Amino acid sequence: MSNVLTPENIRLNESIASKEEAIREVGGILLEQGYIEEAYIDTMMEREEITSTYMGNYVAIPHGTEDAKKAVKETGISIITAPDGVDFGDGNIVKLIIGIAGKGNEHLDILSKIAIVCSEEENIDRILNASSKDEIIDIFNEVE
Repeated sequence: MSNVLTPENIRLNESIASKEEAIREVGGILLEQGYIEEAYIDTMMEREEITSTYMGNYVAIPHGTEDAKKAVKETGISIITAPDGVDFGDGNIVKLIIGIAGKGNEHLDILSKIAIVCSEEENIDRILNASSKDEIIDIFNEVE
C-alpha cells in the first residue's frame, strides 16, 4: 500500500464539525495528492446521501459512486483522525475517516485490508492514539 497511503495522505487529531466537512476533507486530500479530479468529491457526497459510509467501531469510509470511476486518476486512500468525533447521523460517532478512490477494481483489495484492520477495536485505538503518520502506515502494512 506504499503508493496508495503516504504520510501526505494522513491528518492527525483534526477537529471536524460535520459529516459533510469530514467527507470534503478526506476528498480534498485525495485531490491535493493527485489521485482524483474534483468531481469525485461531489460523488462522495452523493454516495453518503444514498447510504451512510459509517462502518461501526468509530469508522467511516467515504468513497464515490460507481459512475465516479472516470474521475479517479489512480488508486489512493486518505486518513483523518478526529478524536473528538464527528456525528455521521443516527447517533453514529466517527473518529477515523478513511477516504478511498479506486481505479478499476483495485479498491476492493484496499477495502478488504481496511476491513481487516478496522475489525479489531484495538487497531482503531492504536490509530487514534498514533503519535506519527508512519505509525498509522505501519498498522495498515501489517495486514499485507
